[in-house]
Amino acid sequence: MDSRSHTHVTAALRLCLHALLAGLLALVVVRAVGEGAADTAAVVAVTLLTAALYAAGAARSSVQPKDSAQPTDSARPRTSVQPGTSVQPGTPAGAWWLGGLWVLWAVLLVLSPDALWVAFPLYFLQLHFLPMRWALPAVVVTAAAAITSFVVHRQEIEPGAFIGPLIGAAVAVATVLGYDALFRESERRRELIVELVATRADLAEAERTAGTLAERERLAREIHDTLAQGLSSIQLLLRAAERSLPENAPATPHVRAAREAAQANLAEARSFVRALTPPDLEHGSLAAALERLCARTTAAELTVRFAVSGTPVELPTPYEVALLRTAQSALANTVRHAEARRAEITLSFMDTSVALDVVDDGRGFDPSGAPVPERGTGGDGGFGLPAMRARAGSLGGALSVESAPGQGTAVALTLPLPDTEAERAA
Repeated sequence: MDSRSHTHVTAALRLCLHALLAGLLALVVVRAVGEGAADTAAVVAVTLLTAALYAAGAARSSVQPKDSAQPTDSARPRTSVQPGTSVQPGTPAGAWWLGGLWVLWAVLLVLSPDALWVAFPLYFLQLHFLPMRWALPAVVVTAAAAITSFVVHRQEIEPGAFIGPLIGAAVAVATVLGYDALFRESERRRELIVELVATRADLAEAERTAGTLAERERLAREIHDTLAQGLSSIQLLLRAAERSLPENAPATPHVRAAREAAQANLAEARSFVRALTPPDLEHGSLAAALERLCARTTAAELTVRFAVSGTPVELPTPYEVALLRTAQSALANTVRHAEARRAEITLSFMDTSVALDVVDDGRGFDPSGAPVPERGTGGDGGFGLPAMRARAGSLGGALSVESAPGQGTAVALTLPLPDTEAERAA
């Protein structure tokens, strides 16, 4: 139930409890006056005093729907009467108020046998205002007092004298515990719904972020592989044409202008590629991005280390993106499927190539068998083994996977370093 339904239900139960107690006290007065007993004045006085004390406490209490959002303490079940501003469950003021009511009721028991029926609303008050370890003994004492009053006033022992108060006590305890169980179940469902809504929002945001990053990377790759490479080729051809023309040839200024325009547009294309670079590569080098990747990868009993071999050189943006994405994909597969205790990422710079190795000591798999999707072809956001191989092939590199069941997995990506002069021109 939501807070509004909780407010309506508890308010109705509280009014019913007030009406029950008022009706039972009125019954005591009516019976005492009707029978014309000698202690009628005392009965009326004690009854009015009891009603006044209860009214004073009830007037300063209010139903607080905000309690419905709080976890229920197993030692203090929630009932129909909700805590107020001064008379609150578990507080000294509430205990003294309840103790005063019980003392007045005990005096009323001595004066009138009809007062034993007031025990039923007292059960609910005790179960609400006292911790459960004290409420149950208090209910037992109240039932015993009611039974004793009946036996003393009637001077006879009947089964009804025991059954009535005991059944009333059992019903009160069962009602309170049942309400408490339903309320806690309602709170668990409400918290689950809130968590599911928050999780759905997080998943939607993660999907939007992943889609944005994938589109940025695709655009950067397309611009580099088509527009930038085409402008680079045009610039090289125009430079060759410019060199082959005589110094004073009429076409030389036009060729030079075209080469400079191609060079300016190539610089613009490179700026677009840099702007679309993955966020992990925007601030720092590839090695720093891989080190951050290892640091933020968390899994039970998994230790991830990063190492650099050789002398680092500056790599083109597509190379860095391919190496970073391959490391992310392979490490994600290790976390999700390998059940490994140790993983290591090594970035190696060699004379003519750069290599990335991701090795783990997990359960491994058969690369030539069917369980390829287990290594991430379907559940890792699209960066599975086929995507890794396609990325490596687009840059003239190669991807190798070595694994066997129970022997861990090693993923190695090797990319040839671009020619320095050609890359400078490109």
